[in-house]
Amino acid sequence: MTLLIDCIDETNELIDEQILEIERLINFVAKKQGIKEHSEVSVTFVSNERIQEINREYRLKDIATDVISFAMEELGEGEIALIGAEMPRVLGDIIISIPKAKEQAEEYGHSFLRELGFLAVHGFLHLLGYDHMSEDEEKEMFTLQKDFLNEYGLTR
Repeated sequence: MTLLIDCIDETNELIDEQILEIERLINFVAKKQGIKEHSEVSVTFVSNERIQEINREYRLKDIATDVISFAMEELGEGEIALIGAEMPRVLGDIIISIPKAKEQAEEYGHSFLRELGFLAVHGFLHLLGYDHMSEDEEKEMFTLQKDFLNEYGLTR
C-alpha cells in the first residue's frame, strides 16, 4: 500500500527522517482504512503565522491552530463529482503548524514526533470524512487516532 504523499516543509525545521516517519504513518493509517493504492495527499508543515493566515482566509478564524485539513472529495454547493476508473483518488491537503506541534508536545509531555504524528493522523482522518462535531463522532475519531498511533508505535 503506497499513497502518493507530497510533503513540503516550509519551515525547514524538520529532518528527512521525521518527514519519512510521517509518510510511513499516513500510509499505515491508509492501509488500515482500506484506501486505494496511489491515492494522493499533501502534507505541508508551516509557521504559526502561515497557518493563521490560512485559518483566517478559509475558516474565518483569525488565530493560529495546530492542523487544518482540506478534503478534496467534499463537494461544495453546485459542484459535480468526477468519476473515472483511471483517475487517482485525490484526498486533499493537511497543513500542520510546527511551532504548535512543539508547544503541544511539551504541554502533553510526549515527543515532538508523537505530536506531529497525532496531528497528521487527525488531519488525514478528516480527509477521509471523519469529524468531531458531535460527542459520538468525537469518540469514534479520537479512538481511531489513539489506536492507530499506539499500534504504529507512537505512544505517549
